[in-house]
Amino acid sequence: MSFKDLQLNKPILRAIAEAGYDNPTLVQEKTIPSVLNKKDCIVSAQTGTGKTAAFALPILQLLFNKQDASKKGKKIKALVVSPTRELAIQIAKNFETYSTYTNLRNTVVFGGTSIEPQKDILKKGVDILITTPGRLLDLHKQDIINLDYVETLVLDEADLMLDMGFIDDVKKIERLCPEEKQILLFSATIPYKVEQLANTILKSPERIEVAPNSSTSKNVNQLLYYVPKRNKIELCLHLLRNTIKGNIIIFRRTKFGVSKLEETLIKNGYKVDSIHGDKSQNLRQEALNKFKKGDVNILIATDVAARGIDINNLDAVVNFDLPNVPETYVHRIGRTARAGKSGIAYSFCSADEKAYVKTIQQLIQLQIDSIEDHPYPLDPKAKKQVHKTPGKSKYKKGRKSEASKKKKKRWY
Repeated sequence: MSFKDLQLNKPILRAIAEAGYDNPTLVQEKTIPSVLNKKDCIVSAQTGTGKTAAFALPILQLLFNKQDASKKGKKIKALVVSPTRELAIQIAKNFETYSTYTNLRNTVVFGGTSIEPQKDILKKGVDILITTPGRLLDLHKQDIINLDYVETLVLDEADLMLDMGFIDDVKKIERLCPEEKQILLFSATIPYKVEQLANTILKSPERIEVAPNSSTSKNVNQLLYYVPKRNKIELCLHLLRNTIKGNIIIFRRTKFGVSKLEETLIKNGYKVDSIHGDKSQNLRQEALNKFKKGDVNILIATDVAARGIDINNLDAVVNFDLPNVPETYVHRIGRTARAGKSGIAYSFCSADEKAYVKTIQQLIQLQIDSIEDHPYPLDPKAKKQVHKTPGKSKYKKGRKSEASKKKKKRWY
C-alpha cells in the first residue's frame, strides 16, 4: 500500500515524499482512513511505529479545505495534548514537516519556559495547537486560548498522561472543547484506567491495535546480569570499558540515581549528559541535541523524561534499575533497533529486583539470556535486604554508655 491509496491530497503527499517516506506503516494504514471518516478512535501502538503521522496526516487533510482564515483570523481546529514537553516538540516538528505545502499553521506550547512569546504566537491565530495539559489550562484561564472551534482532539500517550496524574486535566480539557468533536486516543498500552477514560469521553470508537504491547523487536539482543546492588556502578564501568560501544541510553528509576551515575561516569572520562524531571526544558533539549549531534554518546534518563524521545542510531539501552512495570521495559528497549537496525539491551538485576524479571519475562514471553561470566556475580541465595524499622535502638531503654557510668569529668 502507498500513501496515495489512503486518499491524501497532493500537497501532503509531496511533503511526505520529501521527508523520505514511501509507504505507510501498519498503524498509519489502519488509522488514517478511520480518522478521515471522522470516527473516534482508540489506537494502541508503541512509540516508534509512526503513530504521530497516523493522526497528523489525516488532520491536515481534514483541515486543508478550511485553511484560509476568515476575517476574524485563524481558530484552533485541532488540539493535540501530550504528557511531556519533549513529545510535544517532536509532534510539532512532524506537523511542520507534513504541512510544508499548506497554509495551515501549527504551534507548540508547554510549561517550563516563558509564557509571553507563546501568547504572541497564539494571538496571531493557529489552526493546530500541540500542548501539555498544564500550560494549556494556564493559557485558557488567561483567555489566550479559545477551544470553542476544536473539531479534533488528540490525546497522545494517554497511559503516561494518566500515570503522571493528569486525569482531571484531561477531562477538563475535553469538556472545554465543543461536544461535537472527534477524539483520537493513542496509548502504548490500554490499562484499566485508560479504558475507563475512553468509555467516558469517546463515542462508539473504532479500536485499532498494532502489535501486541508485549512484543519486543526481534532485532534487540536482550541480556541480563544478576549483580549485587552495591556493585551495579562497577559492573556498568566494566561493561562500558569492555563491551558496550556506540550511542547508549542508561535508564535509572530516580533523578537522584541519574545524577549520581552521571557524576561517576564523568569522573571516569566518559562523555555523558542526562535528562530528568528537575532539569529545565532548555537543559533537557540541550542534552538531547548534544546526544543527537554526537558531542556525548551516553545519555542517562528517567522514564518520564525519556518517553517519546525519537533518537535514530541507538546502539544499546542499559536498564541500570529494572522497572517495576513490565511494559516500561518494552518501551525502554524499543528505543534501540528501530527501522530495521539491530541493538542490544543490557539489564542489571539485584536481589530485590528478581520479581520484576519474572513479570517482564511473562509479558514478553521470552526467557532473557542471563550472563554469568562477569566480575560481580550475585550470590544465587541472596535475598532482598529488609531494612529495620527506623527509630528502634538496638540498646535497651535506660542503658547508659560506659563513659557516662564512669561520670568522667569532661573538659567542657
